[in-house]
Amino acid sequence: MDKEQKLILQKKLGAKLQQLREGQKLALRELSYRCNLDHSKIGKIEKGRMNITLNTLFELSEALQVHPRDLFDFSEDQIASV
Repeated sequence: MDKEQKLILQKKLGAKLQQLREGQKLALRELSYRCNLDHSKIGKIEKGRMNITLNTLFELSEALQVHPRDLFDFSEDQIASV
């Protein structure tokens, strides 16, 4: 996987995170409170500007009450256009 493909994956993951958060009507700050991450970090992740660790991925999925694999479900139209 080259650098460009990794960046695309990072952006898709961020877009999926934002979609899940907004689908639950959660503000960035509420999600940040739930997973003990700074809201600005979550914003950067959603914009695809930050690479995350597995630990962060698990914290986010737990806070959203979804399985970690759900963050990689890019089959929806909103995500495909990233």
